[in-house]
Amino acid sequence: MWTSFVNITVLSYTEGSPSPNSMLRVLLSAQASAARLSGLLLLPPVQPCCLGPSKWGDRPPGGGLHAGPVQGLQRLLEQARSPGELLRWLGQNPTKVRAHHYPVALRRLGQLLGSQPRPPPVEQATLQDLSQLIIRNCPSFDIHTIHVCLHLAVLLGFPSDGPLMCALEQERRFRLPPKPPPTLQPGLRGGQRLEAALSCPRFLRRPRQHLIRSLAEARPEELTPHVMVLLAQHLARHRLREPQLLEAIAHFLVVQEAQLSSKVVQKLVLPFGRLNYLPLEQQFMPCLERILAREAGVAPLATVNILMSLCQLRCLPFRALHFVFSPSFINHISGTPHALIVRRYLSLLDTAVELELPGYRGPRLPRRQQVPIFPQPLITDRARCKYSHKDIVAEGLRQLLGEEKYRQDLTVPPGYCTDFLLCVSSSGAVLPVRTQDPFLPYPPRSCPQGQAASQPTTHDPAQRVVLMLRERWHFCRDGRVLLGSRALRERHLGLLGYQLLPLPFEELESQRGLPQLKSYLRQKLQALGLRWGPEGG
Repeated sequence: MWTSFVNITVLSYTEGSPSPNSMLRVLLSAQASAARLSGLLLLPPVQPCCLGPSKWGDRPPGGGLHAGPVQGLQRLLEQARSPGELLRWLGQNPTKVRAHHYPVALRRLGQLLGSQPRPPPVEQATLQDLSQLIIRNCPSFDIHTIHVCLHLAVLLGFPSDGPLMCALEQERRFRLPPKPPPTLQPGLRGGQRLEAALSCPRFLRRPRQHLIRSLAEARPEELTPHVMVLLAQHLARHRLREPQLLEAIAHFLVVQEAQLSSKVVQKLVLPFGRLNYLPLEQQFMPCLERILAREAGVAPLATVNILMSLCQLRCLPFRALHFVFSPSFINHISGTPHALIVRRYLSLLDTAVELELPGYRGPRLPRRQQVPIFPQPLITDRARCKYSHKDIVAEGLRQLLGEEKYRQDLTVPPGYCTDFLLCVSSSGAVLPVRTQDPFLPYPPRSCPQGQAASQPTTHDPAQRVVLMLRERWHFCRDGRVLLGSRALRERHLGLLGYQLLPLPFEELESQRGLPQLKSYLRQKLQALGLRWGPEGG
């Protein structure tokens, strides 16, 4: 019986045919009983409904005493006694009709045809009007409503090439999720396959690490600088610390050293500093030093960008530092459009020399040329502030310590922005910040260059404790390695003499509500030996 019904529905009604009830006659032919037709519509057989003196029949078309107009219309559709009445309820209540009412109407039509021994006659105009109503309103349907209407329309025998089915199918296609990136053509060589994948917009928006790993099998000699730059930018943008790919980039840089300009090299080196990854390639650093010596005077900004990446890796070459700190280089960049950003980078490099390179004896950046390194929170933190734990941690500290005993977002010399800073006496008491100088001197007084953070850098008895938020986006993806810029900031703050108290995102996310967070902060501070008065919480 199922087969006969399917075969019959293929011969279904087409608009313009002479018989107005042909489509419905096909549905009811082949001895299709009420139970079978209802089963095909995925509905149980229903009894005919009479709107006589029932609790709904003698009420106005707005529903019951406690039913809204939308619910009332649904009940009216569910209780319609004929297809014409079904259409009338839809047509006379345009402001009350919602998307879910149309599947109700189609379902009720199937019930009317399947539950009565002699179905009521249906005019073709009625079916066309119902189709037009659905066609006109289907752009507002959600995907579930479209699927239900398609299913019911097929079972009712609407033609697959008719206006109703075409309109619903078109809306269904519009709502399909985006297709995955196209399969790479098997005839492409390794470099061409990599370029095709990385140039695909969907691939850039939705990085797939397993695909990147498989593309690493291409030999570097087959690849072009453009392709390798795309790969390097992709890794840096999405924080993908993939050793196999990073080693492939490092090997490519070494092999193609003579053909690469510093403007290309700065892009190839970018992911190493950002992802805090020093490659195993033994010729990586000697190769970069030769490129810097050859290209430093040609592209000043590219030169400084390369040194910034190497600074994050703690691999600054002395010869290149001699060049960028020379008066001729500084005078050369002073009149360029990128003078401010270069001075900021040079200020950071000078800080690294001060704190991390005790053996450097070359020129330094003049004090009048120095500018704050990062005078405000980093762009990534500002962009993701709504996901940050900073606000709730600030409220926890306010209730625990009091507002006068911490500073938030304070920039300390030489220009690092701190999340929260506390001043602590030698006995461990948290002091009001307004009574203390929150800044440690820079350059550090009475200590040799490169002194470790664990050794005192000043004779000030008060300690400065910096609470460092370690948010999820401060790390490489799928790893526990801090990004290069974050690691550099923490390293330099420690070398300046600030005591760091990291607050990892896993611990912060596990706190349920402010009371738990306050208890967590109390344990963290007490573990450092800090204490505070009862007035602070």
